[in-house]
Amino acid sequence: MPDRGKRYQEAAKKVEKVQNVEPADAIAGVKDAASAKFDETVEVAVRLGVDPRHGDQMVRGTTSLPHGTGKVRRVAVFAKGEKAKEAEEAGADVVGAEDLVTQIQGGWREFDILVATPDMMSIVSKLGKTLGPRMPNPKAGTVTMDVSKVVQDIKRAARVEYRVDKAGIIHMPIGKVSFSVEQLTENLSTLISALLKARPSAAKGRYLKKITVSSTMGPGIDIDVQRAQATAEK
Repeated sequence: MPDRGKRYQEAAKKVEKVQNVEPADAIAGVKDAASAKFDETVEVAVRLGVDPRHGDQMVRGTTSLPHGTGKVRRVAVFAKGEKAKEAEEAGADVVGAEDLVTQIQGGWREFDILVATPDMMSIVSKLGKTLGPRMPNPKAGTVTMDVSKVVQDIKRAARVEYRVDKAGIIHMPIGKVSFSVEQLTENLSTLISALLKARPSAAKGRYLKKITVSSTMGPGIDIDVQRAQATAEK
């Protein structure tokens, strides 16, 4: 493992004794240890007791964080008529139909998330090979008739998508260091609650195995899993 920088080492010393604690205490420790000159992102890693190699143990979904993530995202929407108008009024950066498909086929990629109404998927499907996982997806909540709410949630960075990786871990931003401890704790509890509801029936034994919170440039702090679960279930 490569040597860490002096700033990281100093931050690590601050959190040495702040491990396996209440969610709010862990988040306070992360904020205290953050020392970068920019507003670092606060991230959480949740190790789940699932085996993603089996389809019936895949954990994937979306949730809306009450205080957002602090990240500005560009949204492009495939819609026509009244739904296109709703998307524009909700703050979508780009709204189109066949013209938007042509634009993307031509190499345009100035968006972070694509949203589509169900009736548009017949033309959007032409982009499957081009976009791959960036395609609008019903499981991710980006194929919907409620484009206004989805666009608003995405634009204020409230709507987040989670997906377990090959190692059985969910990685997710829950805000910025500039957020208050209370805001970050509420965002974390919302995510944990969503993961508990998304527990696959095929998952056996302990489901929430480890929760670690950190800032972009800072060391991780382990959260007491039972306390985090109890807070999320209130």
